[in-house]
Amino acid sequence: MYMHYYFIIYKPFQVLSQFTSQEAKTTLADVFKVPKDVYPVGRLDYDSEGLLILSNDASLNQRLLHPKHKHEREYWVQVDGAFTLEALQKIQAGVTISIDGKQHRTLPCKAYIFTDAPLVPERDPPIRFRKNIPTSWIRITLHEGKNRQVRKMTAAVGFPTLRLIRHRIESITIDGMKPGDIKQYTQQEIMKLLF
Repeated sequence: MYMHYYFIIYKPFQVLSQFTSQEAKTTLADVFKVPKDVYPVGRLDYDSEGLLILSNDASLNQRLLHPKHKHEREYWVQVDGAFTLEALQKIQAGVTISIDGKQHRTLPCKAYIFTDAPLVPERDPPIRFRKNIPTSWIRITLHEGKNRQVRKMTAAVGFPTLRLIRHRIESITIDGMKPGDIKQYTQQEIMKLLF
């Protein structure tokens, strides 16, 4: 009988969201040991970190990535500068970004400014520290997942992203996890959390 596997991982910074190597970059295979036919459901950029689902269930891939399902994805973002209410309102309403050379208006989304920096694991290597330039943390919840969308959105309102962590997909979070951690779920558990 064919076994379906379901894992959630905390992808570390500077790890490709794939198991095969390109240009000698670190891949998921260097960090996580999973059965051979397991692959990432969706992707997370090399320079982003956080929640990624791994599975060999093709139907999960289809259900999770199809645009009509509009799953919530929550990102915790550290930006360069003191993030303003005006920038927040622009992101919430939707901004115009470039996707594959075409203009794309992002869907309205939920966004908040953290009053205190969230408790997140130290990044290796750490974010550069500049004493006279503040940084801010914001939380953005999207229902779409265009290539490098969050980074393009914060740049569009004048605040480049320094650090990007995907914290949640629907009801699955990386609470209590650190980079390199992995958790296995049953099909029933994962479906309940996602759908």
